[in-house]
Amino acid sequence: MLVLLAGAAGAGLVVLAVRQAWAQAVFTPPRPLPAQDISVTGQQLIPLAGALALAALACLAAVIATRSVIRRAVGALLAVLGAGAAVASSAGVRTATVLAAARASALDGPLGGSTTSGTSSGGAVHGIVISGAGRAVLAGAPWRAAAVAGAVVILLAGLATVSRGPRWPVMSSRFERPQHPGASSRANTETMWESLSRDVDPTVDGGTRT
Repeated sequence: MLVLLAGAAGAGLVVLAVRQAWAQAVFTPPRPLPAQDISVTGQQLIPLAGALALAALACLAAVIATRSVIRRAVGALLAVLGAGAAVASSAGVRTATVLAAARASALDGPLGGSTTSGTSSGGAVHGIVISGAGRAVLAGAPWRAAAVAGAVVILLAGLATVSRGPRWPVMSSRFERPQHPGASSRANTETMWESLSRDVDPTVDGGTRT
């Protein structure tokens, strides 16, 4: 189903986008200490967006296994998750949030951030002590837009599931083994053997003894 594939692609785009750097936290300690530049990812700033995208993937799997009214309910939940991810991704990011995420990244270890001291090349953050005043530089506008776009695709997939989902086939039913034909065949075989054991010809209507 193209709708489900589009929803999965949208969720994947959100997850990918929030793992990218959305901001830079620049700390300027007193001299002669060098300045520190730490990248902050979208996941650190708005973890809710990534969590909602992963939940949307689970809902898409549930759409395949459900039908009728339950499928409509799953589609409605999918639309809610997409709307929530869109709102979270488009919400404004405050400077305090960026600086707090950078300090947590520096203290706890590498969470996708990097730091640059003076003119040296960037390296992973491993327990660096942040000092001095800090400022935030937002640099992830394209990735933020990608996250919002992916969330909108999830929303549209949910709405399409609500309106058209009950008419879609149940994918799991294609792999179910037919029960009635096999049961009927076994019943006919057992009847034939019983007839032969009583010396009755099963090929003749009403049965005749041989």
